[in-house]
Amino acid sequence: MKQSKLIFLLCALAFAGIAVSSLNCLFPGTMSGRADVNIYDQPLWGPAGYDYAEYYYIPEIDSYYSVSEHQYIYRDGEAWRHSETLPSMYSGYDPYHSYKVVINGNAPYENNEIHQAKYGTHKGNRNQPLIRDSSDPKYWEIKDHPQHDKWVKEHQQH
Repeated sequence: MKQSKLIFLLCALAFAGIAVSSLNCLFPGTMSGRADVNIYDQPLWGPAGYDYAEYYYIPEIDSYYSVSEHQYIYRDGEAWRHSETLPSMYSGYDPYHSYKVVINGNAPYENNEIHQAKYGTHKGNRNQPLIRDSSDPKYWEIKDHPQHDKWVKEHQQH
């Protein structure tokens, strides 16, 4: 009798495991904790239209920006450095007037040659819509967005 209960419990656990795994297949990302939305972590100079971005590749300076770490990743000789600010050699760079490519994945700088070839033609492109200039209300909750005060007033009325 005890053996049949043990087999039943093992089968129930196996079934539960399969059920949970199936849910993760139906709704990718839900079991990993990733919400697939990080609009409020993105800087105002980020490109509009993305609910989720891990990195920006910046062709103009052949560097990256980590959205979650709020750090630039730039080449220093053969090494990639992480810093909240860019070194003086990039002093003329203006993030509000440069093109950014959203890259999702780990350590995108390891594929830098691919990004250079694929996105290098965007160097000098100044026509990318920015979060700061977006009229999409999903961005208004960001504290520094120009429409933030309007968003606050609308949400105080509810």
